[in-house]
Amino acid sequence: MSGEERFKKSNRGGRRPSDSGRSARDGGRKPRRRSRGLFGNPALYIVFVLCVSALLAALGWIGANDVLALNKKELTAVVEIGESDSLGTVATKLKKAGIIEFRGLFLFYGAVSHADSKISEGSYELNTDMDYRAIVTAMGSRSASRMTVSVTIPEGYTIKQTFELLEEKGVNDYQDLMDTAANHDFDYDFLKDLPLGDATRLEGYLFPDTYEFYLGESPENAINRLLKNFSKKFDEDLSAQVGDTGYSKHQIVIIASLIEKEAANDEERAKIASVIYNRLRSSSYPYLQIDATVQYALPERKEQLTEEDLKIDSPYNTYLYQGLPAGPIANPGLASIKAALKPASTSYYFYILGKDGVHHFFKTYQEFVNYKNSLSNG
Repeated sequence: MSGEERFKKSNRGGRRPSDSGRSARDGGRKPRRRSRGLFGNPALYIVFVLCVSALLAALGWIGANDVLALNKKELTAVVEIGESDSLGTVATKLKKAGIIEFRGLFLFYGAVSHADSKISEGSYELNTDMDYRAIVTAMGSRSASRMTVSVTIPEGYTIKQTFELLEEKGVNDYQDLMDTAANHDFDYDFLKDLPLGDATRLEGYLFPDTYEFYLGESPENAINRLLKNFSKKFDEDLSAQVGDTGYSKHQIVIIASLIEKEAANDEERAKIASVIYNRLRSSSYPYLQIDATVQYALPERKEQLTEEDLKIDSPYNTYLYQGLPAGPIANPGLASIKAALKPASTSYYFYILGKDGVHHFFKTYQEFVNYKNSLSNG
């Protein structure tokens, strides 16, 4: 068989190549042309790029307004930063107060600028004229924007009354102050022998005075201000006089606290001090029998003590236990401390508050009883 015949046989019943090509062109579906799409059209692509650029520029400008405090509505707000607040919490508070608009943007700035190490707890007066840098600076420990409050702590206030006042004025939380007083080891010689664990270990050493506190000030700093003032007022000159009394510095503070709670005026302090010392050294009257110590032992102060109150089993009950109470019963002022160091020289063992608002002093029990009866009969 010739080659031509083999070729014809192999193509018998089939399509010729040329026929197949025609069928695809004439009878088959034409192939699709690929769409050039948005990015295949140069004009549309340019428009898209311009729109995105404009959008990014607009967003960038809005963000820049927030970062740089440009064209922002005037607003002033107080923002309180707590000790446990993170940078994220701070950013949330700033946005909620209206000081910033973009929390995420502030977080980014804060991370880059290490803002978390610059922000201190406290209450701050901030405004929308401040850019991000100024906001962070304003929330620092030495910032002029940190809000302060003047607090006058009266002489004779107990530690509980003092901390309640500080909470009322917004300095810090009462319980946080009590916990810190009990457990923080403040570095003062006069506290070194007072064990941790009980807030009343600081009783007597929170010096009554007028202070300028930061709102939201840390409990350690707030308490330290009072202790530092005590250390300053009970100076080397007064400390040198402690040895002349025969008592320790802590015992002098206890005596001063008794004087503070008992005295009606400055003129009485030295006389009341003399009665305390006379009784401490007496075998005939070894009990101080001071009502204020019983009041300190009670859960709540009473207008008038009952016979049952005088029997309460407490180391502060000077009707039941001889000598000084277990500790100071209040925070004395300087006048009472000086009276404790230099009592008047008397033979008095008794005193009682008269209807004239001052105390009257007596050498004997009978004199005391006679005057007391005269008050009842009058």
